[in-house]
Amino acid sequence: MAQTGLRIFLLISILLLDQTISQASKFKARKHSKRRVKEKDDLKTQIDKLWREVNALKEMQALQTVCLRGTKAHKKCYLISEGTKHFHEANEDCIAKGGTLAIPRNSDETNTLRDYGKKSMPRVSEFWLGVNDMVNEGKFVDVNGMALQYFNWDRAQPNGGEA
Repeated sequence: MAQTGLRIFLLISILLLDQTISQASKFKARKHSKRRVKEKDDLKTQIDKLWREVNALKEMQALQTVCLRGTKAHKKCYLISEGTKHFHEANEDCIAKGGTLAIPRNSDETNTLRDYGKKSMPRVSEFWLGVNDMVNEGKFVDVNGMALQYFNWDRAQPNGGEA
């Protein structure tokens, strides 16, 4: 009888010890998971910062290059290309020329783009901007994936057609 009681005591002790170790492991796993989420958020923040720096460097490089065929305004060089193209074709054309589709950040830039477009191609009324909502309908980002702070266009656009 004493041996049975001792066995039961040992079994209960082992089960309690196992439960304690299991809970400690779960706590460590939760703590590790929270750290991973924070690290992931920190990486996203760093990537966003790097994109902003890359874009600033692109702008500085473009300004140091003479804007021969386009126009300079707001520390940017704008160039309108002729021909009707889908969004992706227009975007690839800009990249091939060392730029991006225009991304107006305020009303002054929008007005400059509109005036330059009217002057350069008076019969054309639609131009592509470096803005889309392809990933999430209604949530507009620029061609670099950065969220927009300025909106000034027909909400039915862009609609994936040609411009």
